[in-house]
Amino acid sequence: MPPATIAASRMPLGHALLLLALTTLAYRNVGQAGFQFDDFNVIVLNPAVHSLHAWWDSMPGIRPLLKLGYSLNWIGSEQASGFHWTNLAIHLGNSLLAYLLMFHWARLTLPDARRTGRIALLGSLLFALHPANTEVVTYVSGRSVGQMSLFYLAGLVGFLSWRDGYGRGRLWFFTLSAFLLALASKEIAWTFPLALALMMWLAREPALKATWPAWLAGLAGLAVIFSLDRYRSLVQTSLETRSILENLWTQVEGIHYLITRPLLGLHNNIDPDLPVRLAYAPDLAWKLALPAVLLLVALSQIRRRPWLSLGIAWFFLHLLPTNSLLARLDVANDRQLYLALLGPAFILAVLLQRLWGVARVPAILALVLILAAHTHARNDDYRDEISLWQATTRDSPDKARAWNNLGYAHQEAGQWDAAETAYLRALDLDPGYERAQANLDEVRRRRAQAPL
Repeated sequence: MPPATIAASRMPLGHALLLLALTTLAYRNVGQAGFQFDDFNVIVLNPAVHSLHAWWDSMPGIRPLLKLGYSLNWIGSEQASGFHWTNLAIHLGNSLLAYLLMFHWARLTLPDARRTGRIALLGSLLFALHPANTEVVTYVSGRSVGQMSLFYLAGLVGFLSWRDGYGRGRLWFFTLSAFLLALASKEIAWTFPLALALMMWLAREPALKATWPAWLAGLAGLAVIFSLDRYRSLVQTSLETRSILENLWTQVEGIHYLITRPLLGLHNNIDPDLPVRLAYAPDLAWKLALPAVLLLVALSQIRRRPWLSLGIAWFFLHLLPTNSLLARLDVANDRQLYLALLGPAFILAVLLQRLWGVARVPAILALVLILAAHTHARNDDYRDEISLWQATTRDSPDKARAWNNLGYAHQEAGQWDAAETAYLRALDLDPGYERAQANLDEVRRRRAQAPL
């Protein structure tokens, strides 16, 4: 039996339709968004993704499957709307896979399996509708995370279906193929064998014995990745940006931000203003306390509440690639929560199912509506570059890059006065910001040449 048939047999049609309908409604304004920020360098101004021939000539290169997807979109239409609808289709697929994965999680970790379908539906809705995921859906360059997750989750569901006795060797081949396709979309998929081992460990089954083919596939995939000069150059740049210890202190700040702002606060920002921490400071102690307490809870509840341990461990495991040892230019982004968010969504789904019957339905409806409303509102911020960077400067008023990007958005729209004001603000914050100064000079030159 093929994996898709096995998966579908465990997902009622009504659940699937409800999940797809509510998610599509929350994102119904996604098609109005334009290209933003890195989209221009990655897609619009990048000839390597403008045809299949150009894509092939650029190989071998990083993230080949992601770039192939961009090429196919560009060939179909150069308009941003096609890219956004494709991103939404990927997110819908991930939401269905999230349902199937949580169905398995509930069976693995809960003694009473009667409500597994409800928990899976609620958990997948929380994932699908959470506004932190708009950066993966509505920001075209966020597709790297969404596309990687599509193959990653498919591989996990295939493995768990194999564990249940379906497909035998065919499902292992499917699982390993999906893992390698995830690596070809975004290299942070290297956590896949760890995710398999985590699930098996909490199910009290021999983790390494059951998952060793994935470890071999992962080593082979990473060997190919690091054979490419571009990847080695990126690692070297990362190490030169901040030392490993400096980045660990910085990521205490980053993880605290991700938990308190986009995850729990439902507050989204494409360019958050987060400090780089080069050494320990006393205020980091209480920011470190939150993840430390959560991890201690996970360890203490392995036997009594394995569902809680799984959700917490999953969350931190999927922040490892982006928020641990290797430095990135940006300390934290909403899209780093995409896969990690499945853990908290599963925990909350279990807790909501345990509420007293009368209170449960209103609480669930209110939460779903709140998430959907925030997601729809966040999509409106992406309708054009000016609206996105106006929202960003409201949230990051002291970040020079945000003001420079707002100025450039006004400049491209021919709004010279607004552009100059934004550039001057960027230079007030960072007098040595060469790009803002060059942009300001260009605006003043154009204004001087404009007819009266």
